[in-house]
Amino acid sequence: MQLNGIAHIQLSVTNLTRSRAFWAPLLELFEMQILIDTEDYFYCIGSRTGIALTPVDAEKEDDSFDQRRVGLHHFCFRAREREHVDEIFEFAEGLGATIVHGPREDGFAPGYYSIVFEDPDGIRIEVNHVPGRGHLTK
Repeated sequence: MQLNGIAHIQLSVTNLTRSRAFWAPLLELFEMQILIDTEDYFYCIGSRTGIALTPVDAEKEDDSFDQRRVGLHHFCFRAREREHVDEIFEFAEGLGATIVHGPREDGFAPGYYSIVFEDPDGIRIEVNHVPGRGHLTK
């Protein structure tokens, strides 16, 4: 059985209002639409995926993301064009994102070009472009 990608990613955040202010413009840049926006749940869909934000439990509000703990290390959006990576980098800087690394080529696949930045909780987001299919088969 072959899957059809990832349906959605749900992120637990320490301050939903602050995270929404970061994520909403970024996801709108990706032409995603806000489907649900309440005090306890923020959900956008589009570009063949969904991103949800929910608040952590009150006793965990002082926690911070650690990519070396069990669970999510980072996730990566795939841009359709190399130039989009540069545009998203500038946009992320404008949002005040912590930049882990700016646009650069890596050896993960021929032509692999990416940026990595963090949301307000330190959750790492990568955006890459790989010409053609890269390592993907379909």
